[in-house]
Amino acid sequence: MSDHKKPEWFDPNNQEGFASSLKPGVELTSDRNKGSTSRFVKKQDAPISVQELKKGILSGNRARLAKGITLIESNAAHHFDYAQELLHSLLPHTGRSIRIGISGVPGAGKSTFIETFGTYLCDKGHKVAVLAVDPSSSINGGSILGDKTRMEELARNPFAFIRPSPSEGTLGGVHRKTRETMLLCEAAGFDVILIETVGVGQSEAIVRSMVDFFMLLVLTGAGDELQGMKKGIMELVDGIVVNKADGDNIPLAIRTKSEYSRILHFLQPATKGWGGKAYTCSAITGKGIPELWDVLEDFSDTTKKSGVFQERRRMQAKEWLYSLMDHQLKMMFYKNEAVKELLPILENEVMSGNKTVTAAVKQAFQAFMDTLK
Repeated sequence: MSDHKKPEWFDPNNQEGFASSLKPGVELTSDRNKGSTSRFVKKQDAPISVQELKKGILSGNRARLAKGITLIESNAAHHFDYAQELLHSLLPHTGRSIRIGISGVPGAGKSTFIETFGTYLCDKGHKVAVLAVDPSSSINGGSILGDKTRMEELARNPFAFIRPSPSEGTLGGVHRKTRETMLLCEAAGFDVILIETVGVGQSEAIVRSMVDFFMLLVLTGAGDELQGMKKGIMELVDGIVVNKADGDNIPLAIRTKSEYSRILHFLQPATKGWGGKAYTCSAITGKGIPELWDVLEDFSDTTKKSGVFQERRRMQAKEWLYSLMDHQLKMMFYKNEAVKELLPILENEVMSGNKTVTAAVKQAFQAFMDTLK
């Protein structure tokens, strides 16, 4: 790491200063005076006011930032208003970062790339937050935590912050919580946000809707891989990075880059005024990483001058509004007691052929609307 000045909040003896740390949870206590056996007592955090939490986040305090994110991620009803009040108070301090989405085919070396790229940016004096969108984690056991463990060097860097997404299995919930977590990180001074998508399919579209630049990480040997790659994903990207361009693999990586560049040339650009291209790099040697950051800075300058950068942020806020409305309506409908009671009956009638699907849907919504009167 370079010898630039460490932030004032960084204390190497305090594990809260790192992205990964051991949190206090349950402590063993005993009451010898009463002759009782040892018992477990869960530690309770003292209540923190919104202003105190806001002040801590703005100063870059890791413990306060983690506390704020935990409130955002909480599904408890009594935390919602508290979290939204905090978020609203921090809004004027958000938006001053470049948000980069990173997706990748299996085996492309995404974790190694993020660690190398993030470490390079930290060495340049940037503060980097790595967030992850994994809507399938409730099914596959949550691979995000494994990725976090593999990014050991970056996790220890005082200029980096790594946060896995909540495992809910719903795109709407992950979408909201990742976006709000991103805003808290920006308020804490992180000027580069890396949002990684681990799920497949729709998660790429979710990440595209919350970032400025969307990057696809691929392997060399594009021939067979291109056959199975969805055209929809290709249309979302602003740049393709051919990783593992080192050693004997370099000539093949260069050919793969040319193939992807030709494909992007014939596709509609994902960002107006920016022609997507393919690039090579090696996350192991670090070759190509500085040039990739130059591309991202060029993208930021070009789109800000044309106004495309700001317009995309405005449209993303609008899309987020309607996305949350859809999610909220769906949650209200399925949590409605009348609907929950009626659905098993309707399911049986539809499956047995005694009622049409259209009629069942109409009856379910009628039951829902009746409870709102």
